[in-house]
Amino acid sequence: MIGIIDYGMGNLRSVEKAFQYIGYNNVSIINDKNSIKNAKALVLPGVGAFPDAMEVLDKKGLTEVIKEEVGNGKPFLGICLGMQLIFEKSYEIKETKGLGFLKGEIKEIKTDLKVPHIGWNSLEIKKETPLLKGIENGDCVYFVHSYYLVKGDDAALCAVTNYDVQIPAVVCKDNIFSCQFHPEKSGDIGLKILKNFGEMIK
Repeated sequence: MIGIIDYGMGNLRSVEKAFQYIGYNNVSIINDKNSIKNAKALVLPGVGAFPDAMEVLDKKGLTEVIKEEVGNGKPFLGICLGMQLIFEKSYEIKETKGLGFLKGEIKEIKTDLKVPHIGWNSLEIKKETPLLKGIENGDCVYFVHSYYLVKGDDAALCAVTNYDVQIPAVVCKDNIFSCQFHPEKSGDIGLKILKNFGEMIK
């Protein structure tokens, strides 16, 4: 079972429907410790503010069980805010500690272009990863965000996009995969990425 973690931060149904559309009917929206432990893989989507998200995860008692399961090697996919939460800390609204799976900080996009960054942007692939199997340089995906990863581990950076600044778009290490964009809103390319994740689950 692919468990989509519900912590009150947005687009759960669209992620669930996208997985179902590509044939993964063993997907469920979950919000308790036992379900997280029993899932074969975890997806952490989300839209909204980083501090609010961490507060909800902490209050629900989900932070430690997510860390434990991911630490034990369970496949994990973070989407948009869910990607940002996997890093060490964020400066959105106030400095807030993240899940700390990977090195990096989340800061506001500083550019003369419009922020939030909303719309389709092309991917520049930096490193092979199973998540991007069949995805090519120039393929476009859909972004909606005002904050992005800085000071990350270059070895984990798999794809970037350019929005006046270079934005890490796909960051992966071991069993941890993440997308700053929304694959569930990114047409056939996004569905392919979700399918790639599903194929990694034993």
